[in-house]
Amino acid sequence: MKKILITGACGQLGTELISEMSERYGSEKIIATDVREAPKALADVHFEQLDVLDEDALRSIITRHEIGQIYHLAALLSATAEKNISLARKLNIGSLHHVLNAARDLELERVFWPSSIAVFGPDAPSKNTPQNTALNPTTVYGITKLTGEQWCNYYYNQFGVDVRSLRYPGLIGYKSLPGGGTTDYAVDIFHKALKDESYESFLAENCSLPMMYMHDAVKATLDLMEAPAESLNIRTSYNVAAVSFTPAEIAASIQYHLPDFEITYNPDYRQKIADSWPDSIDDSVARRDWKWRHIFSLDEMVIDIIRNLPDHFDGLKKHSF
Repeated sequence: MKKILITGACGQLGTELISEMSERYGSEKIIATDVREAPKALADVHFEQLDVLDEDALRSIITRHEIGQIYHLAALLSATAEKNISLARKLNIGSLHHVLNAARDLELERVFWPSSIAVFGPDAPSKNTPQNTALNPTTVYGITKLTGEQWCNYYYNQFGVDVRSLRYPGLIGYKSLPGGGTTDYAVDIFHKALKDESYESFLAENCSLPMMYMHDAVKATLDLMEAPAESLNIRTSYNVAAVSFTPAEIAASIQYHLPDFEITYNPDYRQKIADSWPDSIDDSVARRDWKWRHIFSLDEMVIDIIRNLPDHFDGLKKHSF
């Protein structure tokens, strides 16, 4: 097995994906990169600082380490992208071109690139949004993800690049801090609760969004990448789903275990972003093509995070069940 390159490795998804990949494939097979310095969580794998907008540097790493697969996670997320349109366009689309060109020219085995439910706009069905529907995003992030999906499909059809993608819902994990996404409230809320602090939600209490625990996101990613190519019928990006909930519902689940926790609501500019996204996702195509199944419910996720989050950050109180 050739080595695997991960860009944007210091983010929420990268940190947890690398942990599972190290156990599954061996840490010596993983080359982690990010524009930032490596956190302690990546101490067991080889790490190099990389600006993925530097195409020559990217290709140098690919050839030096004999890379066979790339997981291209580097991106500017939804809320941050609205504040820096130029960088979002360059990073989210330009770096993908660098990866796809390298995969074509250097004949890599396959590429993973994450898309998002942000590709759906207000004219898509809000409940059980289907795989194939209107795609008219109203956010910078969504526009870049829709553009990327089409480029992935093009490189597969024109050049045979085996590129695979998932439309992630909001992702919730405990091994790294939020990275500038609209759904990050569902990560930050646990930090406040475990410090015995109240939380002010930047989304309205009844704002339902599709969400997924990071364990399920990692599972979905690796399930897709390990699936036989002949079983895949989508080369833009697959819908995947787990649970949908509101800020009030996750707060209630936390309060079941931490009854003194309090939440207030003060919607800001991120509410408009959330309002353009679906309430729930139909992922029946992924469940049919490569047998996708999620594991964690909302309550199971809450218990697991409360148990494990204090081990990763100082100042958080431990609780047992």
